[in-house]
Amino acid sequence: MKKPYIIGITGGTGSGKTRFLQALLDSFKHTQVTCLPQDDYYRPREHQLIDKNGEFNFDRPESIDYDHFASDLRTLAEGRAVEKMEYTFNNPEVKPDTIIRKPAPVILVEGIFVFHYPKIVDLLDLKIFIDAKDYIKLQRRLTRDREERGYDADDVLYKYENHIMPSYQKYIEPHKESADMIIPNNTDFEGALDVVRCFIASKIH
Repeated sequence: MKKPYIIGITGGTGSGKTRFLQALLDSFKHTQVTCLPQDDYYRPREHQLIDKNGEFNFDRPESIDYDHFASDLRTLAEGRAVEKMEYTFNNPEVKPDTIIRKPAPVILVEGIFVFHYPKIVDLLDLKIFIDAKDYIKLQRRLTRDREERGYDADDVLYKYENHIMPSYQKYIEPHKESADMIIPNNTDFEGALDVVRCFIASKIH
């Protein structure tokens, strides 16, 4: 099997990177493009850091089992499928499904820390950074966590100020300079999405 082309997609929480990833996946057959999201590799709650106020902090590089993450990416790149239990945001009431990721000519790797881990970066052929203004990212995070996860605004604001922004400034934003493509997403990313779609198509065919 020819070595797949591996694209890393990162950005701060609320930047739209997951939506960008899904739009790409929806544009191709699963035999053409597959993905490996970082969210599948969060460590269990009991292995997460706790801040000075007793709150779990999931916005640290240590929150991710990056050795397993890198190992599975190498396995996919070698043309073999990987199997992983679905990450349910540490919600004990949700029964996780088993997810099988199959190899494809193009692999999309998405997550807030994918440019932070050398073992992941060394495997990437293209690095895309999705960018957005801080207040827009906060608005999106508030909406998502309220509607999808049932978090109240005070909880989201606490995490944004004490966990998310410090982590973004230290572990995510510095890698923007090394990205091959920076995509602004304050309103939409349709133009950039079309460019990346065409580029992926060229790698498939």
